[in-house]
Amino acid sequence: MAGCAAVAIALTLGGCASRGGGAALADAKPVTDHTYLIGPGDNINIVVWRNPEVSTSVPVRPDGKITTPLVEDLEASGKTSTELARDIEKALAKFIQQPVVTVIVTGFVSTYGEQIRVIGQAARPQALPYRRDMSLMDVLIMVGGVTELASGNKATIIRKIDGKNQVIPVRLDDLIKDGDISANLYMRPGDILVVPESFF
Repeated sequence: MAGCAAVAIALTLGGCASRGGGAALADAKPVTDHTYLIGPGDNINIVVWRNPEVSTSVPVRPDGKITTPLVEDLEASGKTSTELARDIEKALAKFIQQPVVTVIVTGFVSTYGEQIRVIGQAARPQALPYRRDMSLMDVLIMVGGVTELASGNKATIIRKIDGKNQVIPVRLDDLIKDGDISANLYMRPGDILVVPESFF
């Protein structure tokens, strides 16, 4: 069996040309170096050591900024919790001597570029925050599977590789209905799962 003749081999081993234009297919390994980036809609706890009056919990606004006691309109979106903590320390240094800040993310949405989006004939199409080691099966569980009208084995994942969108074929029917684990694969931040409608 040569080349990419079998989709199962392509999905589990990777490295063959995709249906959309020649880049590598899905990796067989999960993302291990992913760092969560704060996004609009996230809820964050800000703890300022020995200064409870300026410690607070705030949402990240749709414009990606936060407002806290003594600090107004600080950019939070696209930063790690550590990076945001350091920025808050710099802003508070005008009012507090050597502030020590800890930022804890408690509600996870993340940036659009980090989310997994599911469109088409999913039971509940939606955007999901990426989680480490997230697989296609995990995504299907979170969206409640696919509808009766779905053509699961014609589904695709659109993934940005080296700045270009690549199309990766996936076999949802084999995974859901037949329990074929070889059809499962690890997701990547920013993946878009497209589930088309079946035409009889």
